[in-house]
Amino acid sequence: MAETILKEEERVAFDLRALYRQYGYLPYKMSKFEAYDLYASNKDFLVSEGVITFNDTDGKLLALKPDVTLSIIKTSNESGGKRKVYYHENVYRISGETKQFKEIPQVGLECIGSVDGYDVYETVQLAAKSLAVISKDFALDISHLGILSAVLDEIALGEEFNREIMRLLSEKNLHETRSACQRYGVSESATDKLLQIVRAYGDMQSVLALLAPVCKEGKAEKAYKELQTLCELLKKGGYADKIRFDFSVVNDMKYYNGIVFKGFVDGVCEGVLSGGQYDRLMARMGKKAHAIGFAVYLDLLEGFRKRKTEYDIDALVLYDATTPVSLVADTVESLVKAGKSVSARLVRGELRYKEVVDLTSGGKND
Repeated sequence: MAETILKEEERVAFDLRALYRQYGYLPYKMSKFEAYDLYASNKDFLVSEGVITFNDTDGKLLALKPDVTLSIIKTSNESGGKRKVYYHENVYRISGETKQFKEIPQVGLECIGSVDGYDVYETVQLAAKSLAVISKDFALDISHLGILSAVLDEIALGEEFNREIMRLLSEKNLHETRSACQRYGVSESATDKLLQIVRAYGDMQSVLALLAPVCKEGKAEKAYKELQTLCELLKKGGYADKIRFDFSVVNDMKYYNGIVFKGFVDGVCEGVLSGGQYDRLMARMGKKAHAIGFAVYLDLLEGFRKRKTEYDIDALVLYDATTPVSLVADTVESLVKAGKSVSARLVRGELRYKEVVDLTSGGKND
């Protein structure tokens, strides 16, 4: 009955919180607003450039929280060990399209501290489990920034070139990547490595085979072995057929390193889940610990629910001025006790329903 009455995003949030608690993540709660300085110094980490600000009674500039991860990092200590938290929070951003304020519900988790190979696997596996909570038709795309970073370090042409290549990689644009390498005078061997990374998309084992020639030494080899280990673990996790290695998944390398990933469900054109390792963000905020996490964007599920749900309610109870109120009440309660969602109305309106109970004079039930 709960699944029938709850909105899809509410059901998902409830199930995700229960899932994360099962794996030892503790709830994290934050204020709706924090000092603006926290976000001002990390603006390019935020999904939206606009931060909604206001002055406190003492004149201090505050911000409606546009992000949860930064707050969790800020409150993390460096006593060693591991901090595993989950959250269900609304964040506030300025829409890039309408320029209006948006309140966006999110559920997510963060693992901070002495993050090891198991923690990386667990986080990625929980990302897959989170998508499965939303829909059985999902895909989780994973890449490793360590491989791309190693090749870009080898080329060593600076930020402008790196940004262009990352943009082209995110577009899977093979032709323009080759052209960019020619314009910048990149060697043929380094160009071939970048083109292999652009081509790196598909089932896990096929992508590993494709990338093997690119990852023979140094940082690239280390990253490749991490990806291999993750692949072997994920193949045993029950969702291997839903997981792809896709090196068009790129995040800002000023903040992210290592494994990054994005999740999709059938019926929603945008990624509903995003995450990865963000050791570099930790360092920028003066923390020596490692970190990995992800967020699920619940606001995208409202349209998903409308597309996936055939009915708004199970039963519509129709009545008119001649129908005794006691009869309406008894009928509604009887249906509710049977585990159905019910709406009692004078007119049918635009509700979608499985059945109608017509208590009007001369009424006829469907």
